[in-house]
Amino acid sequence: MLDWPFDNSYGALPDRFYSRLAPTPVSKPKLVAVNQGLANELGMDAEDLASDDGVRVLAGNSVPDGADPLAQVYAGHQFGGWVPQLGDGRAILLGEIIDIKGIRRDLQLKGAGRTPYSRGGDGRAWIGPVIREYVVSEAMHALGIPTTRALAAVATGEPVYRESRFPGAVLARVASSHIRVGSFQFFAARQDVNALQTLTDYVIARHYPGAGGALDLLDAVIRVQARLVAKWMGVGFIHGVMNTDNTHVAGETIDYGPCAFMDWFHPETVYSSIDRFGRYAYSRQPDVMVWNMAQFATALLPLMDGDLDAAVEQATESVRRFPDLYRAAWLGVFRAKLGLGTAEDGDASLINGLLAAMMDQKADFTNTFRGLSDGSARNQFADSSSFDEWVCLWTERRGREPGAPEEQKERMRAANPAVIPRNHQIENVIQGALAEDFAPLFRLNEVLARPFDLPSEDALFALPPRPGEEVRQTFCGT
Repeated sequence: MLDWPFDNSYGALPDRFYSRLAPTPVSKPKLVAVNQGLANELGMDAEDLASDDGVRVLAGNSVPDGADPLAQVYAGHQFGGWVPQLGDGRAILLGEIIDIKGIRRDLQLKGAGRTPYSRGGDGRAWIGPVIREYVVSEAMHALGIPTTRALAAVATGEPVYRESRFPGAVLARVASSHIRVGSFQFFAARQDVNALQTLTDYVIARHYPGAGGALDLLDAVIRVQARLVAKWMGVGFIHGVMNTDNTHVAGETIDYGPCAFMDWFHPETVYSSIDRFGRYAYSRQPDVMVWNMAQFATALLPLMDGDLDAAVEQATESVRRFPDLYRAAWLGVFRAKLGLGTAEDGDASLINGLLAAMMDQKADFTNTFRGLSDGSARNQFADSSSFDEWVCLWTERRGREPGAPEEQKERMRAANPAVIPRNHQIENVIQGALAEDFAPLFRLNEVLARPFDLPSEDALFALPPRPGEEVRQTFCGT
């Protein structure tokens, strides 16, 4: 008998926060991968997860003792358009686990079957998006970026139909919670102030125990989102669907659909096949998050002290702080990438000068920054004249830094990964999975677990795509 340390709290909220239902069983569950390190953090045994009983639970065929399966309801703005009811259309929250550090974490099955919020969908996932989320979310964790985690992936033995027939799969996902800006919007739109207050109290207790009320909560969420987006920008990550229902209130990266990491740098880069107008392009992510925070503020207005005009003024002032918070976080991220430990007024201009040269010459984002620490960055420029001019300015700036040059190089090596989950590599892993060959998945995950330390034998994983390998579009998978 499996003994998983469930300690559920979300299910104690009123019934209108969710629908209780169990996952829909599948015909032939088979383990694809299990994350032993994360299992250990949760106080679980990876061998138990990989056992027949464990796989049945991870596939949704069995509900373990202590679980409280439910699908959460929420609303959201999708590409700027209001959708009054969304919710977990293909995910079931099994319950919450207190990990070995005493932190409460959700365990969710994604692709677990239809729910009342499926909106005509099949509630399933095919193995491609499951693999993508497994790889990218674990890579983000290794990069030090707040994220949901992948505990396991299970093949279902059943087909899923999208543009064609694909093998189905279920992802076991772990998060600090699955509460979104859209969770607040759902109740605000219904003028359900009691539910809005209950949710606010719950989120404060779970994520921000120092917050004194709705305005404090808004300020706290704005701060973590500013830091999160700055970290995305620092590794060339493009979320692809920054809808309010995909904006996690605790500042974790969530819902890896058509996400991608840039190869060559351009600020307007878009990979998502559904982002036809570039709303969520790389350079627009900070502005979109400001917009999302404004929607969050709007949802919280009924809970703020004073009359409506005063509440609007307070909330507006909070949202207006985002650009400065983001700029400070962005400067911190990119100063470290240039080996700078102190701040000067001209640093933003210096950073943007390098980015402009990279854009002009189509330099690889990851390899250019990594190459600053070993002298190979110049190789990323077909015409290095603009880069050489920039290096003179950078060298002068570094000369005003305290400490030895080697300290600066160490700072750069710690801030600039040698490897990222490149789109063509993920596509190779997915193609292997379609042929039931998961060796490429295991190998890529092994390399991405050490993004700042790349042995020479793994150097191929740092290469950008060759002609014919470039992946120009990524897909949602729903």
